[in-house]
Amino acid sequence: MTSSTASGGLARFNGLEEPAALAVLHEVCASRAWAERLLAGRPYATTDDLYAASDAATAALTTAGLAEAMAGHPPIGRPRPGDPASSREQRGMAGASAELKEEMLRLNLAYQEKFGHVFLICATGRTGEQMRDAAEERIGNPAEREREIVRVELGKINRIRLGRLVRDPVQEEEAGGRGMRQEEEA
Repeated sequence: MTSSTASGGLARFNGLEEPAALAVLHEVCASRAWAERLLAGRPYATTDDLYAASDAATAALTTAGLAEAMAGHPPIGRPRPGDPASSREQRGMAGASAELKEEMLRLNLAYQEKFGHVFLICATGRTGEQMRDAAEERIGNPAEREREIVRVELGKINRIRLGRLVRDPVQEEEAGGRGMRQEEEA
């Protein structure tokens, strides 16, 4: 996404009362520390400033904060019922074969048993096979390495969700909604 001045969606976010801003940030990332850090940085002049703050807040998460953030994510292949964002982000598993879904379930359980949390990957734009392959590869990682990969993946997810949060609906309408489709396919 490109930088833009604080207009449209970013201006709306900057102007939200603190409880409302905290609520929308919690939809982006379940870590309270992450959300509070982003709140403290308002107002943001550009989306790039917001993304940089998100990246810094993600990098600064403690082990407990990272665990809190991961707890807000459902396992791959099982999007949270009634949550359109979860379904949209995991679209790559929607058309997967029963065998692939079964394999992903097995990998999710083995990963969770080894690391104590869900397999977290930025699923946007990935196929079911790509997510399966990533799970197979990452399950062999040492815990320290995997924690850093999870932090990077969380940062990617947070940026996509923040982009959706601050998107200017007027610009999207003028673009014929292409922005959302391009982002989801990326």
